[in-house]
Amino acid sequence: MHKEEHEVAVLGAPPSTILPRSTVINIHSETSVPDHVVWSLFNTLFLNWCCLGFIAFAYSVKSRDRKMVGDVTGAQAYASTAKCLNIWALILGILMTIGFILLLVFGSVTVYHIMLQIIQEKRGY
Repeated sequence: MHKEEHEVAVLGAPPSTILPRSTVINIHSETSVPDHVVWSLFNTLFLNWCCLGFIAFAYSVKSRDRKMVGDVTGAQAYASTAKCLNIWALILGILMTIGFILLLVFGSVTVYHIMLQIIQEKRGY
């Protein structure tokens, strides 16, 4: 054996000629886009002042449709609008419900005082 062949046999092939093997795994992460359908349905059924709950429900369904098609950006846009409408529907619903209860209580007290005054005037004659 020649001296050069002996070196190649002992040392092996040069490192630059050996290609490292690698495996690439692509993982598609599905980003979870909340579509707020349950919240919109609740606002539609119970706190539907000014029809905001119904409009929020429509945007939630659109968001779900966009998510099923694979349009994540469109789903996020519709979900954001639905969330904003749901927040406003909830705030207005709570305020209007409290206002209606206060109006009912104060109205009842006023009617009671008027009726009491009428009864006292009748007795006075």
